[in-house]
Amino acid sequence: MHLRLISWFFIILNFMEYIGSQNASRGRRQRRMHPNVSQGCQGGCATCSDYNGCLSCKPRLFFVLERIGMKQIGVCLSSCPSGYYGTRYPDINKCTKCKADCDTCFNKNFCTKCKSGFYLHLGKCLDNCPEGLEANNHTMECVSIVHCEASEWSPWSPCMKKGKTCGFKRGTETRVREITQHPSAKGNLCPPTSETRKCTVQRKKCQKGERGKKGRERKRKKPNKEESKDAIPDNKGLKPSRETPEQRENKDKQQQKKRKVQDKPQKSVSVSTVH
Repeated sequence: MHLRLISWFFIILNFMEYIGSQNASRGRRQRRMHPNVSQGCQGGCATCSDYNGCLSCKPRLFFVLERIGMKQIGVCLSSCPSGYYGTRYPDINKCTKCKADCDTCFNKNFCTKCKSGFYLHLGKCLDNCPEGLEANNHTMECVSIVHCEASEWSPWSPCMKKGKTCGFKRGTETRVREITQHPSAKGNLCPPTSETRKCTVQRKKCQKGERGKKGRERKRKKPNKEESKDAIPDNKGLKPSRETPEQRENKDKQQQKKRKVQDKPQKSVSVSTVH
């Protein structure tokens, strides 16, 4: 009985020594993993390392790894930087990087701004917008297509001709409308904003002062036209008139007489030579 108690005593003693050695080795491993661990860190760190920066953050701060050259250093921030989204866990608040095509995001599956070359639609970044939508190159989003809209036609204007409402029987009248919504790139084009049609009115005389510039210029030019008409007969009188048939006959008779006079001496000469 006494021997059994002694053997149990040595077994318990060996077991206690084994547990003590395990705790000591675990402590050495933790010191190797986090050398120079300090509890008095600055910049929002709860614990930190000279080599790795922050190891844990104070409550409500987000832990994020910043790359400096080939090394990554832990940093504690009040909010996640651009390109990251924050997630709160019971033991740590962590910043996670957004998807590659996403510039800023709300969470892993919902982007709020896309990188250059992509268009945002319902939280996703797309190369091309879906059917029925068009790309807005200013906001880099897929938006609805906007068609042109115009107001109602105005009433027809008074019947006019050359800017006047008198001195004519047939003229034109016009009506207009305004563009209330300009179209987007793929929207329907705007319709005409003015219309003109022919009109007929009862002719009425223009009062003094109603004649336009064209009417006054036309009035000034009228004497010049009359003077030119009067000058036409004088110019024509200077030109030689055409010969009448009687004058041609008289001219032919005179030419025949001249030929006869020239032929008579030639006949007398020929007779004398025969003798």
